[in-house]
Amino acid sequence: MPVLSERGVQMPASPIRKLVPFAEAAKKKGKKVYHLNIGQPDIRTPELSLAAIHAYSEKVIEYSHSAGNESYRKKLAKYYQNIGIQVDHSQIMITTGGSEAILFAMLATMNPGDEVIVPEPYYTNYHGFAVEAGVQVVPITSSIENGFALPKIEDFEKVITSRTKAIIICNPNNPTGYLYSKDELLELKELVLKHNLFIFADEVYREFVYDGNKHISVLQMEGLEQNAVLIDSVSKRYSMCGVRTGALITRNSDVYNTVLKFGQARLSPPSLGQVAGEAAIETPDSYFNEVYQEYINRRNFVIGALNKIDGVYAPMPKGAFYTIIKLPVKNAEHFCQWLLEDFDYQNETVMLAPASGFYATEGLGTDEARIAYVLNIEDLGNAVKCLEEALKVYPGRK
Repeated sequence: MPVLSERGVQMPASPIRKLVPFAEAAKKKGKKVYHLNIGQPDIRTPELSLAAIHAYSEKVIEYSHSAGNESYRKKLAKYYQNIGIQVDHSQIMITTGGSEAILFAMLATMNPGDEVIVPEPYYTNYHGFAVEAGVQVVPITSSIENGFALPKIEDFEKVITSRTKAIIICNPNNPTGYLYSKDELLELKELVLKHNLFIFADEVYREFVYDGNKHISVLQMEGLEQNAVLIDSVSKRYSMCGVRTGALITRNSDVYNTVLKFGQARLSPPSLGQVAGEAAIETPDSYFNEVYQEYINRRNFVIGALNKIDGVYAPMPKGAFYTIIKLPVKNAEHFCQWLLEDFDYQNETVMLAPASGFYATEGLGTDEARIAYVLNIEDLGNAVKCLEEALKVYPGRK
């Protein structure tokens, strides 16, 4: 029998999606499943994007330029300029989702065996992209006790080696909802410059920052012109995850030109996705004001409700629409599977993402789960009630 590649064997299963077969089986039994496991908002996609797709009249859906349509990149450049990020369209590459941008950044800047430092818990697919690129993830642990603030710079210093090439941050953070402060980013800047590293900043949740806090981009920080690579996406900003359109932005021309070669190898980003993305840039402020308030309401509701459950702790997120919660269970992955296989409350149950899959350090996150508050408040209330009732009867409670 032919043997699989080591890369394929090492590729991690997604903690966000690995329990999907159990959810599907639950639905076949007639149970209603509330999906808090995945960042798929129920927020409507902007009408401008939907209208642009419906109005598409070309007779052939052609390849675009490998860097993306110039008209789209020029509009994106203006979008960034309007929020204080001074870039030109020639520094923007459209990608197949933010995912491809992260992978291309790794491929362009790191060799097999090189190391990338990532504060954990982190977006689990960073690990998957690192495996694809032959790169080693080196975790620095943050703690639920302080809301998953940036670990101490000394912790980063301890693990930097001759193989260290980059640091990845997600700001605001998926899966924790933490927003890095200006002081934290300045500390990272000094570290990056001291050791001549790249910094990859996943900023796809930029619009979702709460409580009067302000998002600061790595591309707004003087001195990082040659070190910073910004990762972006339309998926969450405009609630159109399925169009698979993202962007990689950098002022480092060597990085950009190298990334473009990878882009040429995959030919072009999605043509219809770019149609939707370009139209979305004209989305009025009224849309974002409504969406922003909706997420504030959902966050306040779900965090308040979760913290009323005996044994559950949920820190207050400063951004995005996720939180990592601590559960009074011995094994959260078993609990999450049990919720789908063996439990229902009034024929309903809830799907969570076990948090251990968001850590690289063995043994961490075993009593934690990620929740995405992407459902309306009524559904969130029903989901939290299911969780409360489940914990009353779960045999693996601690």
